[in-house]
Amino acid sequence: MNQLDALKQFTTVVADTGDFKQLSAFQPQDATTNPSLILKAVQKPEYLPLLKDTVAAHGKEPMDVQIDRLLVRFGCEILAIIPGRVSTEVDARLSFDTAATTARARRIMALYEAAGIQRERVLIKIASTWEGIQAAAELEREGIRTNLTLLFSFAQAVACGDAKVQLISPFVGRIYDWYKKSAAGGWDEAVQAGANDPGVKSVRQIYNHYKRHGIATEVMGASFRNVGQITALAGCDLLTIAPELLAQLSASVEPLVRALEPHAAQQMDLPEVHHSEASFRFALNEDAMATEKLAEGIRAFCVDAVKLEALMHQG
Repeated sequence: MNQLDALKQFTTVVADTGDFKQLSAFQPQDATTNPSLILKAVQKPEYLPLLKDTVAAHGKEPMDVQIDRLLVRFGCEILAIIPGRVSTEVDARLSFDTAATTARARRIMALYEAAGIQRERVLIKIASTWEGIQAAAELEREGIRTNLTLLFSFAQAVACGDAKVQLISPFVGRIYDWYKKSAAGGWDEAVQAGANDPGVKSVRQIYNHYKRHGIATEVMGASFRNVGQITALAGCDLLTIAPELLAQLSASVEPLVRALEPHAAQQMDLPEVHHSEASFRFALNEDAMATEKLAEGIRAFCVDAVKLEALMHQG
């Protein structure tokens, strides 16, 4: 059995791509997208017609509506291939506006439903700011399921659990990037690999906290830099993996051992933690890595959203 098939025995495998033509090769359950992935996809000849068709049909509508229609078009194509759910992201420029985020999420869901997609098959991706988490709590109460992304800290995960969001996406690779850069010449790749990887340790802490305290929010490790980070989180609820790493897992027959177990987490002596807005903001501020990576991630998604709009203007 290859490592990908072995991983699927105890973790839901999710494809992290807008390139839906690659999906059938790996047979993931779910798929995730973001502005950067969609931008990358529409610059390929095989996907450009989706953008052109959207502009031709809806070019007279406001640009934000056209963008949502394009995102939903990609989502529908993905859902025609996979059996599970697709995640579609709210514009990152709304990351600090609860009301605007909820309104945009409702519109995205309405577009999916107008296309005949049941809302159970869609997760609305929202940045894990305080405002984003409050928007997600409101949407969850309305039956719109959410995926809280750009999550780098335990405080963000605690607040998401309190908000009863459907799923969180802690970013393993970007945490790893920050610590590696901070250590500069003092970084020892071998020592910091696998279970000792700082991104892996972050997800493991969140997973154990959720399972110990009966928090139903799903944990989906994301943003991987290497296969070792993935195998060190085998057993996590879900893992969203780029096609290149899915291919590496599929090509390997190295043994894969389950690393995360809900029963083991339930036996741990872990304190219950909750956050008010003030304590959340303070805890996030105390975490230099999470503060920097959250801001950086939002900025990067905003840049790509603007680039995607420019392509839409060109038609």
